[in-house]
Amino acid sequence: MTEKALAMDRPIFVVDDEPEILMAVDTTLRMAGLDNIVTIGDSRDVIRRMERQIPGLILLDLNMPHINGGRLLKIIRKTWPRIPVIVLTGTIDVDTAVNCMKMGAMDYLVKPVEEEKLLAVVKKAMDENMEGGSGSLPRDLFDQVKNPKAFRHIITQDEKMHSIFHYIEAISPSSQPVLIFGETGVGKELVGRSIHTLSQRKGKLVVVNVAGLDDNVFSDTLFGHLKGAFTGAEKSRPGLIEQAAAGTLFLDEIGDLALGSQVKLLRLLQEGEYLPLGSDQTRRSDVRIIASTNLDLWALEKKGVFRKDLIYRLSTHTLTLPPLRERLLDLPLLLDRFVCQAADELDKPVPDIPKTLIEQMEKYPFKGNIRELKSMVHDALSRYKTGPITADLFKGLSDSASPSVREDDPEGDLPTLKQASMELVERAMEQTGGNQSAAAKILGISQQALSKRLLKMKSQQK
Repeated sequence: MTEKALAMDRPIFVVDDEPEILMAVDTTLRMAGLDNIVTIGDSRDVIRRMERQIPGLILLDLNMPHINGGRLLKIIRKTWPRIPVIVLTGTIDVDTAVNCMKMGAMDYLVKPVEEEKLLAVVKKAMDENMEGGSGSLPRDLFDQVKNPKAFRHIITQDEKMHSIFHYIEAISPSSQPVLIFGETGVGKELVGRSIHTLSQRKGKLVVVNVAGLDDNVFSDTLFGHLKGAFTGAEKSRPGLIEQAAAGTLFLDEIGDLALGSQVKLLRLLQEGEYLPLGSDQTRRSDVRIIASTNLDLWALEKKGVFRKDLIYRLSTHTLTLPPLRERLLDLPLLLDRFVCQAADELDKPVPDIPKTLIEQMEKYPFKGNIRELKSMVHDALSRYKTGPITADLFKGLSDSASPSVREDDPEGDLPTLKQASMELVERAMEQTGGNQSAAAKILGISQQALSKRLLKMKSQQK
C-alpha cells in the first residue's frame, strides 16, 4: 500500500457476523500497515457506531441476522452517501454484483476473501477517497467533542445539538445547578445523564419527577424522615438527597413544584442544608441539582405560582433542547433506530423505510417529539406484516395535514374562522414552548389579548 492510502485518518469498519472472517480481514489489513480498524459482529451496532464515529471505508457482509447488509447499505447510502462501501458476499453471481452496485456499493468481494484482492480493492477505495479531498466526506459532528461516549445514548447529527454538547462539556465540572428547557419528549433526562457522566462526581444520578407531589410528599421523598415523624413512620428512611450524596439529583417537571416545596428547595440551593421530617437538626448536602421543565418559568412567576429567586438559583447554567421538528436531519436516524429496535423486540423482519414515509413524517408536528416517534414506530411495527413500512400503519400520520384545503382535495371543507384562530394560537404556543410573549409576537397581537384567547379556549374545552 502507498503512503497516500495509509494516510486516511478515519477508521475502516469491517462488518460481518462470522468471527473468522472478521479476524482474517482485520489481520490482513493490519499486516498491510492499517491499524485503524473497527470490527463489528452485530449488524445492529453499525448505525449507532456511525453516529459517533464516521468511518472512511466500510467492508460490509450482505448476509447477516437482525439487519441484513442490503438494508444497512440503503441506510448508509441515504444518510452518508459519500462513504465508500465494499460488499462481502458468499455467493458469486452476476445478479449479486449488479444488485450491490445498484444499491450504491463501490465494489464487492467473494468470501473467503483473497488477501491480494482485498488489499487491491481497499487501496483503490482509499486512493479515490483521498483524491476527493476531506471535504468529500460528511463532517463528523463529534470530531470536536472531547468525550463522545458521554453522549452515546443521544442520536443526532444536528448542529444545534452539537453546540449544546460543547456547552455541556464546558459546564459539567461546575457544582452549580443546571436548568434544562424543552418540550415533552425531547430528551431532557438523557442530557441530564450526560452532564452527570461528564461531571465525574463520585455519587450516583438520582431522578425524580416532582409533578403532582404535595409539600409533605415532596419533603419526605427528597429529605427523608425519622422514625415516628408521622403516623406509619415505623423506621427512619433516607431521602433521595442522601441517596444522591456526592452525585446529582435530577428534578424533572420543576415547573409543577408547589410553592411550599419551592421554599425548601431554595434553602437547599442557597445554604446546602435540608431538614428531614421529624428532625430539628439540619443536615448538609453536596448534591448537584439539575432541573428540567417544558414550561415558561417566568410566565409562571408573573402568575404568582413560581418564585423568582428560585428561578435565579436554578438557572446558573441553562440550555434549551430543540424540538424534533427543528431537527429534521435526525429524523431518518431516529426512525431507523426505532424500527430496528421494535423489529428486534417483536421478533419481526426489519422493513424498508420508503423515502415518501420520511417526507410525510417531516410534515408531522410531533408534539411529543422523540418519545412520540418511538411510540408510533413500535405501534406501527406491531401491526406490520410484509413489504416496506407505510404511513397507514402510523396512527395519526395520515391525518396530520392542515385542516385547510388539502393538496389532494382542492374542494375540501375550509375551517371556520374560529377553528383557524384556535389552531393558530395552539401552533404559536407549541413553537414557543408555552411562552406567551413570544407567541403573541408571532401572532401579531398583544400578550393580554393572547391571554384572554387562551382563557376562553380553556373554558370552551371544559
